Amino acid sequence: MKKTMLLNLLLAVALLWVSVSLVRLKSSQSAAPANAGEVVVSSLMSRTSIRRFTNQPVSSDTINLLLKAAMAAPTARNMQPWHFVVVNDTAQIAALGKTSRHSGPLQTATLVIAVCGDMDKTMEGDGQAFWIQDVSAATENLLLAAHAVELGAVWTGAYPIKDRVQAISEVLSLPETVVPLALVAIGYPAESPQPKDKWKEENVSWNTFGGTNE
Repeated sequence: MKKTMLLNLLLAVALLWVSVSLVRLKSSQSAAPANAGEVVVSSLMSRTSIRRFTNQPVSSDTINLLLKAAMAAPTARNMQPWHFVVVNDTAQIAALGKTSRHSGPLQTATLVIAVCGDMDKTMEGDGQAFWIQDVSAATENLLLAAHAVELGAVWTGAYPIKDRVQAISEVLSLPETVVPLALVAIGYPAESPQPKDKWKEENVSWNTFGGTNE
């Protein structure tokens, strides 16, 4: 009798646990679609530039995740005219830090990714300049992905400043057909600045320039 009572009690506890688990699972599944968009937009709005980092290195798996996110960017005619140079060598990062007076964030970064345009992969004629838009989109994806995995990052421009392009190209031994658009300094944040509210209604027109939504 005691064994039967004990067995029934265990079965009741197990049934209760399964029921609670199913309710939680159903609740999370139904809530996910409604909140997913809000989560994404919140991440976009909360991203901000980080210029000081700890000395904790970024793992290879995380670096690969960032690169995959960057390469998921839109690109004209799917040309994908980009090339990424991953720099985690201390001496190389220090050398890149000397390529511009705006390279201060590289002094503490444990990772720098040079986001470049590969002129051998661009469209022909006037469409060649689309590489700038494509590589810029990849750079933004890189920044957003870093923020999503709780890293900090900042975009430091190179192209079209000729001196910076040349200096970076020399440090990274880039061929003439590969042009550095930006250096992205990445690492674990050593600061927590508040994101800026950049919304300005005066920067929006409706239907024609200067048109209002009235």
